[in-house]
Amino acid sequence: MNVRFLETFVWLAQLRNFRMTAEKLHTTQAAVSSRIATLEQELGARLFERGVRDVALTLEGSKALVYAERLVRTMREMREGMADPRLYAGVVRIGVIESIIHSWFPQFIAGVHRSYPRLEIELTGDTTIHLIDQFSRGNLDLVLQTDPVVGPMVQNLPLCEFPMRWVGASSLDLHNDELTLTDLAAFPILSFSRNSGPHKFIERLYARHVDKPIRVNCMTSASALVQLVVDAFGVALIPPAIIARELREETVRLLNVDVAMPVLPLIASFRTSPDSPLFEQVAQLAQESAQTYARSVPDEIARVPLGRPEATAWQLAQGGSTEKQH
Repeated sequence: MNVRFLETFVWLAQLRNFRMTAEKLHTTQAAVSSRIATLEQELGARLFERGVRDVALTLEGSKALVYAERLVRTMREMREGMADPRLYAGVVRIGVIESIIHSWFPQFIAGVHRSYPRLEIELTGDTTIHLIDQFSRGNLDLVLQTDPVVGPMVQNLPLCEFPMRWVGASSLDLHNDELTLTDLAAFPILSFSRNSGPHKFIERLYARHVDKPIRVNCMTSASALVQLVVDAFGVALIPPAIIARELREETVRLLNVDVAMPVLPLIASFRTSPDSPLFEQVAQLAQESAQTYARSVPDEIARVPLGRPEATAWQLAQGGSTEKQH
């Protein structure tokens, strides 16, 4: 049922005159008459008694008017709500990896609450692999992670890039030397969750450069990984952005390794919807927060991405070659 026809019905019931209704709706009397005739045909009832100059509601028309006014009011409220972000209400389910939680995520959430004060955020913190799985199952509306998501009605926005560095506890006293991958292999190697981009990269890196098998200790918790580094359990390849406090307190140091590491891309993936741009707008807020953060810190902490998320430096590095640092 056409909403414009219902609006025409409501106005004609109030004004009781075809000419005045046509002027109010900026259309013709013939158009008003046609809309009412179509509604009467759809409802199977006569809505108005036509007089010489005015019209009057029939009994069936009075009954229909109650529902028409309710529908028109609901549509008007929906239009107003869509036009003004402050009126958005409901729940947005966001999945996010810990590397983001420990960097610019608080600023992003604060921005969402400022722009959409009536919106409820439901958060899930997990690994990229699990977040993409939940997103693919329809359990999340937006995921902030490291890999582009391919699928119908899915869009990816580049957020920022985190350079990756080898780090170790200050007590290991490794930060003053230039180290090789073989030197690092003398310690337990720590990494993010198994089969994640960083984990796969480390395995390929050592397979290519070191003629000796290594065992990578994988953790799903970034907080636990950082704590193990602080406790000198081993060395790790992680973004300095998530250890700002540890670096400031000098419990952890960046290591000088003779092989350059690629950056870790951060990506927002969301479903596009012709009915609501909300998910895209929230993803754009995430992009704005991430890139504002990247511009506020040194390049060795975070960078604004130059390319599209479909061809990230990290993914290319997993299958490509590494370079010597200069």
